[in-house]
Amino acid sequence: MEVFYYMVFGVLGLIVAALELSKNNKDRVTTSQPFTSFKNNYLLVYSLMMAGDWLQGPYVYYLYTTYGYGKGDIGQLFIAGFGSSMLFGTIVGSLADKQGRKRACVTYCITYILSCMTKHSPHYKVLLLGRVLGGIATSLLFSAFESWLVAEHNKRGFEQQWLSLTFSKAIFLGNGLVAIISGLFGNFLVDTVSLGPVAPFDAAACILAIGMAIIISSWGENYGDPSENKDLLSQFKGAAVAIASDEKIALLGAIQSLFEGSMYTFVFLWTPALSPNDEEIPHGFIFATFMLSSMLGSSFASRLMARSSPRVESYMQIVFLVSAASLLLPIVTNFFIAPPEVKSAGMSLGGCVQLLGFCAFEGCVGIFWPSIMKMRSQYIPEEARSTIMNFFRIPLNIFVCIVLYNVNAFPITIMFGMCSIFLFVASVLQRRLLVITDKPKSENWTSLKERDVETEPLNDA
Repeated sequence: MEVFYYMVFGVLGLIVAALELSKNNKDRVTTSQPFTSFKNNYLLVYSLMMAGDWLQGPYVYYLYTTYGYGKGDIGQLFIAGFGSSMLFGTIVGSLADKQGRKRACVTYCITYILSCMTKHSPHYKVLLLGRVLGGIATSLLFSAFESWLVAEHNKRGFEQQWLSLTFSKAIFLGNGLVAIISGLFGNFLVDTVSLGPVAPFDAAACILAIGMAIIISSWGENYGDPSENKDLLSQFKGAAVAIASDEKIALLGAIQSLFEGSMYTFVFLWTPALSPNDEEIPHGFIFATFMLSSMLGSSFASRLMARSSPRVESYMQIVFLVSAASLLLPIVTNFFIAPPEVKSAGMSLGGCVQLLGFCAFEGCVGIFWPSIMKMRSQYIPEEARSTIMNFFRIPLNIFVCIVLYNVNAFPITIMFGMCSIFLFVASVLQRRLLVITDKPKSENWTSLKERDVETEPLNDA
């Protein structure tokens, strides 16, 4: 089955290369030299931050198993991470808006480095502390950096369209190329050099330290709400009011929660799904294949966002439907391909079919990230951006915690089915968002027609 891994990886690589090389002028955006320097600096930092995260991803579950913990105990550890992100995420997001986004990015580096250090201990309480620190860091990673970028981009007077370029490039590099290299490098450290499953975490800590040095030396500070008299409770209330009073923001939050909740559940499930009897599979290489699929999706997204049509709100409906169908594949394969009852030398036939479906899902993830970033930049108010973005993470963390808490109560197929349902609901909500964003145009056109009708008698007179 090793040939199958290489074939999938090779085919995806050729498609990505062909897609990038075939870009024409319609797929490219003309920018300025100051913006290019600004963009490249951010992309370097973002890539380092994501490398620190991606190096750990394929080996978290595996490391816990080497310490002798079962699926239930590992689920509890994952719950600690998502619960930490839920409890502390909004607080750190509000502090980022008030105390500064640059400081929040530096705090991310420090917190994640400490989390990596805890992986050296096999003691459950130490690992639990590491998951709590990792949850706080994750909240900062997915709010503070984007908030800093949007504010700095606008402060420097760059064109709004160029922001989409930075988003798509960041996902292409940080969630694509860097993730692939991280997966292969982690595989090299663990399997080739035989340094053990904790080695990727040490490498991640070093990379995060380098990124932190660049942030401190080259980034300026920016804030959401500079008011010194506004406390955290007032910020929470302001963010809650913004979400409740604007249906677009509420829909965007629900869509993000449904998709990311399914995505994080997938992160936990893909290893046991592809190796139900603890078969030996190349975790790092499979992870790199997933990231190559995500890279393909982000490359496709950059083409879509460089053009005025179709709109993001329109094509994301299809993306959610495809992702829902791809996570139904483990259920379908169980009906037609009997799962192996004993441990085999490698991945089974059903596992290979599921791998293709998981690659399709990761392709949708690659389209999702830059697209949701663009919609957030359009609809979320600047003064409470980090706070609102972390509000969005509360329901997704609750969802993931519930799933992981009951990880032993339901078969994997049931959990994949739940994720598929949530992704279908996300598609329905995306349709509603499209209808709402189209309303102002139609209303303006109607009022213009009414005004023309009212002025006709005056013109006749």
